[in-house]
Amino acid sequence: MTELNDGKPRKIKNTRPYSFTLEEDTTNFATYEKGGIVTQVKQPKVLNFKPLREAIKDPGEFLLSDFSKFDRPPLLHLAFQALDKFVSEIGRFPVAGSEEDAQKLISQATHINENSGGARVEDINPKLLRHFAFGARAVLNPMAAMFGGLVGQEVVKACSGKFHPLFQFFYFDSVESLPTANLDPSNFKPLNSRYDAQISVFGSKLQKKLEDANLFVVGSGALGCEFLKNLALMGVSCGEQGKLTITDDDVIEKSNLSRQFLFRDWNIGQAKSTVAASAAALINPHLKIEALQNRVGSETENVFDDTFWENLTAVVNALDNVNARLYVDQRCLYFQKPLLESGTLGAKCNTQMVIPHLTENYGASRDPPEKQAPMCTVHSFPHNIDHCLTWARSEFEGLVEKTPAEVNAYLSNPVEYTNAMNKAGDAQSRDTLEHVLECLEKEKCETFQDCITWARLRFEDYFADRVKQLIFTFPEDASTSTGAPFWSAPKRFPHPLQFSVVDPSHLHFVMAASILRAETFGISVPEWAKHPKMLAEAVEKVVVPEFQPREDAKIETDEKATTLSSASVDDAAVINELIKKLEQCRQKLPLGFRMTPIQFEKDDDTNYHMDLIAGLANMRARNYSIPEVDKLKAKFIAGRIIPAIATSTAMATGLVCLELYKVLDGGHKVEDYRNTFANLALPLFSMAEPVPPKVIKHQDMSWTVWDRWILKNNPTLRELMQWLKDKGLDAYSISHGSCLLYNSMFPRHRDRMDRKVVDLVREVAKVELPAYRRHFDVVVACEDDEGNDVDIPPVSIYFS
Repeated sequence: MTELNDGKPRKIKNTRPYSFTLEEDTTNFATYEKGGIVTQVKQPKVLNFKPLREAIKDPGEFLLSDFSKFDRPPLLHLAFQALDKFVSEIGRFPVAGSEEDAQKLISQATHINENSGGARVEDINPKLLRHFAFGARAVLNPMAAMFGGLVGQEVVKACSGKFHPLFQFFYFDSVESLPTANLDPSNFKPLNSRYDAQISVFGSKLQKKLEDANLFVVGSGALGCEFLKNLALMGVSCGEQGKLTITDDDVIEKSNLSRQFLFRDWNIGQAKSTVAASAAALINPHLKIEALQNRVGSETENVFDDTFWENLTAVVNALDNVNARLYVDQRCLYFQKPLLESGTLGAKCNTQMVIPHLTENYGASRDPPEKQAPMCTVHSFPHNIDHCLTWARSEFEGLVEKTPAEVNAYLSNPVEYTNAMNKAGDAQSRDTLEHVLECLEKEKCETFQDCITWARLRFEDYFADRVKQLIFTFPEDASTSTGAPFWSAPKRFPHPLQFSVVDPSHLHFVMAASILRAETFGISVPEWAKHPKMLAEAVEKVVVPEFQPREDAKIETDEKATTLSSASVDDAAVINELIKKLEQCRQKLPLGFRMTPIQFEKDDDTNYHMDLIAGLANMRARNYSIPEVDKLKAKFIAGRIIPAIATSTAMATGLVCLELYKVLDGGHKVEDYRNTFANLALPLFSMAEPVPPKVIKHQDMSWTVWDRWILKNNPTLRELMQWLKDKGLDAYSISHGSCLLYNSMFPRHRDRMDRKVVDLVREVAKVELPAYRRHFDVVVACEDDEGNDVDIPPVSIYFS
């Protein structure tokens, strides 16, 4: 429909994945035939804000954060007006714990409310206003972090015009964070310390608990830096009994500096946890902090052993991947430790409280897995730049990292390497050997001109020959087995590129590819290689063979296919032939010849890594008429950078630290805790009580996922079974890990009844229990007296 090609934005409705309806009269337009490519255009929106004087009297709708407090914003709106009046009349804020000041503020609020006309609040809630008065003077770090994130994002919106501004008023409170016990007014008196503001709200008893806490912060990136700053300012782990352990196995990269604010330029390459711990100690010299560089996982249970976990007060996750979160969750579940979980993605953030016996654990609910583009789409039918960049990153790794590494593996131990390939005998092994042979034979480079030849032929292969083969196998008018057009949305019909030294992007691709190829072969790069005119002269010397499409070429079109390597009946014979050729090549190589594999590093703008990836992706995008991207956008997608900004990170950590008050106070119920999802871009806030754990009942007993049954004094198998029998449970199967220690179906297992369970674990399960381990777990399958299966908690058996 050619009338739509005038570039004007048009309103649409009834949108589906591959169709929509136009909101305009198209009776005089040409008939719509098929296909077409559209781009979404976000239109600006005009908002009319009231002046402050008007808005105070008529605030309109408030942005809600917690739907269980839908009546709270009007009350807080009134409270802040009363506070302004109090300060203007008396010249100071109400004093914490002063009933006189609180009553004065309540009477002022009552007076303002009575004269508010239509905006009058039904119940002014004197108890809440009393809390408000007591805390009015204090500046609390978690509230500053939470509101700082929100206000920071609003400033960014005002400067950039991006995202929807907060419309008029937003009020937030966390009254639930206050201690549950009634405290004596003397508890709130200042102690002439840096924590006096916090003490005036929460009392000196809770302050002591904060200072003596033994906390474990897992991760020292964007969230970790914010947490350390907050915890240091709150005085957490700053007392004689306190200790804060932080661990992160990562080092500081340049791209971290935009949001991981405890790091500076001169820290690049240093351990994150060490630098962050030093910076936090400068914020509060009393902070008792230990920085480790260990990844938290099953392989480091000798570092983070039973004693370590048992001594913790709480755990704060500051991680960037689900698997590590799930492992920490399992450890907290096992040792019954509170876990404060959070995460961010761009302007979005979420927090989740995992509290022993009160809430479900983190792993109880999972997000659906992210949809990955099918392999055939990425390799042959891309329809967006993400597909092109995914392919480019994969090709980069294959060309300059994996293949050189395979070459070195072969040359280091040819016999062992070829035996392993022979044993596998599959299509993947065949393809790997072909790449290794190509690298050492046809495509071996000895001069920089060889590298240029290789890069120029790669261009031809990727962006001309492969496309010619694809459109030979599937012409533009090809049909599927059902008769539908093969090249229908979302597939885009491609066009081969004609190489030209006049095109800067073609030449830049050859330059980046030849420089990296030279690096893998240890060939020095001449200065002229970076001069377009001289490079063009060298490229023009390359003889490019004419391409002939093959009739028998197999191109994968199955979206469920997981590999592009097609197995063949004669794979084993081909592998043997390749091994013979490789051996002949090896004999001709100089003694000690090795290649240099190149690991992708996105943050060095001088290493040509992103130049090659952006070149690969953009040339491929050009094949398929997909809009190209600059190097920065390419780095973002190919570098798999999770969008992170300081605003949502500050907000998430502030919200978590408000929950930490509750955790360390220890007297709160599940309805006092809050899980939060927030999107600062919209803006949207959704706070809710955590979900309680599922309860299992048997006779007069009940338990949840948090429970672990403990049996001490190194029992025998018979004693374990009798112990369960006393609870009305018949054990018919007992296992440790994947090994069966006892099953009632096997008569010979009865011979084990008087053996110590620890001996069965060592001998039958072949488990070596390390010296630091004092117990092990068994999983027991039980049934009740009526033969019904009963899910019981894991049983921990202490043997020393």
